[in-house]
Parts: sequence; C-alpha cells; structure tokens
Amino acid sequence: MAERGRAGGSPEGPVQVSIIVPVHNSECWLDECLKSVWEQDFKGTMELSIFNDASKDGSAEIIEKWKIKLEEVGVSVIIGTNDSSQPRGVGFAKNQAVIQSSGTYLCFLDSVFTSHGPTVIMPTWFCSREWFFHVGRFDEGGKGVPEDLLFFYEHLQKGGGVFRVDHCLLMYRYHPQAATHSVLEGTIWNHRVRFLEDRVLSSWTSFTIWNAGKQGKKLYRSLSPANQKKVTAFCDVDEKKITKGFYTYEESEERPKPKIPVCHFRDATPPFVICVKLDLTGGAFETNLGTLNLKEGMDYYHFN
Repeated sequence: MAERGRAGGSPEGPVQVSIIVPVHNSECWLDECLKSVWEQDFKGTMELSIFNDASKDGSAEIIEKWKIKLEEVGVSVIIGTNDSSQPRGVGFAKNQAVIQSSGTYLCFLDSVFTSHGPTVIMPTWFCSREWFFHVGRFDEGGKGVPEDLLFFYEHLQKGGGVFRVDHCLLMYRYHPQAATHSVLEGTIWNHRVRFLEDRVLSSWTSFTIWNAGKQGKKLYRSLSPANQKKVTAFCDVDEKKITKGFYTYEESEERPKPKIPVCHFRDATPPFVICVKLDLTGGAFETNLGTLNLKEGMDYYHFN
C-alpha cells in the first residue's frame, strides 16, 4: 500500500492492468477491499473490473460509491451484474469480470474466497490476459467447485510456471458465508491426489512416503492400485512407528494384505512424497530434510 492518489496513469491508451473482483454479498469487507485499490502506488494505467453476482446486500451501493472515488484518481471502473435471483458462482463471476475488462495483465482480487487451504499457496493471481485465455478460463460449475485449484493445475499442465513474491500483499479472511466453504475437503484432496499421480508418480517407478502417520497412510489409501505398488516404504522419526516395522493395508482385498515397511528417514530411499506440513515442527523437519541434500522436484515432492 502507498499514499492515496498515485494509482492512476493516463486513462487514454491501452490499459496495463485490470483488477478482477468478483462480488457476492460482500458488503462487510468490500469497502476495505476497494480502498486497497484506491491506495495502490502502481504508476501504469489500471482499471477495476467488478462483477456483482446476484448480491442481496448493500454491495451494489458500495461499488457505486467507490466507482466515483476511483475514477477521480484515474482508475476506470467497469461494473457487470447478474440480476437473477441466484448467483452463478465464483468461476462465472471471475470470467465475466475478465471478459468485460481490457487490461494486458489481470490481477485477481477476490472478495468471495477459499477453503481447506488456501487451495493454492495464495488466492491472488497475476497473469497476462493472453495466458488466461490460453489456459481456458475458470470452471463455472458453481458451488462446491474449487475453480482456482483447477485453473492452477491446468496452468501447470500447459507449461505455465509460478513466481512467488515473498512479501505480505493482502489480508486473507475466512468467514461463515464464504463461497469456498461449499468446497468439501474431500474434493480438494481427490483433485490433489490425481494431480500428484499424473504429474509426478507417472514418471516414478518407486517412491517413499515421508510420514508413517495419519496423513501418509491416507495418501497411500487414496492412490491407485498401480501407484500403491510403487510405495517401497514409509519413513518417519517416530520411534514407535519405526519399531513396529510395517504398515498393514487392512482395507486391501489382496491376500496376503500388503505390508509396507516403516523406517527412519535416514535409512529411506528417495524419491519421497512428503506428507509433513512445513513450519509445524519448530524447524526439525526442515533440518532433517536439509541433511539429505536432495533436490525438490527430482528427489522429493511436497504433498502438504
């Protein structure tokens, strides 16, 4: 954020950045959201493209108020609405806001976001308009669809990359009415497992699951039978799990039931699928991983 009044460039000529804001019953936080656009210090041309998806609260009035303020500082505002009785969903609202905009680059500033995650590292996207349409827009399945995660996976499938900005760029809120709470945890998990199998495990002949606890076993049970057979071991630091020596897949219909060895991480063979969340062990896990001198993407893949 920077001081007021430096957001606008000349309204003439091509717009460089379109800020894409889908809205549905967002009056509680919409003022703060749009104020952040008003306070930006971007020196190029910028427009706000906002799509109001059948809001029943005071969102429309707030949008009109900020339209006046933003245009005073050189930020043009395009407003689209779904006037039906039912919202069409986040994916639809985002797509409509993009279609009505004109910027060379798109910056997504959701006022209606996310679940069990965030589903991606952060819910803010910045990409070119050309690439957005190359990827193919957001899924418009509506309630219960993780449109951001599906877009991200399609982006990667088509050769896209990711650049992480190590700065605090936004305030992220959960609230009971967020559209994202309709996305079930199981839906997110299943999409993630299928992506892991397609993008990573398809090129591995064998691998170790790093975590012999709940999350590691859940991943194993979620894999296809072919990928389960590729699991050579679980590894861990928990002496009780290691001493037991193996994990028996009781739900298996095979006879005898599969027994997967459990060993200490130092005795395990890469590549690893890591099911340990970062920043939750006081640095112990990160230190252990660092001692192995492995290369991410080749020797291990973070599933959590």
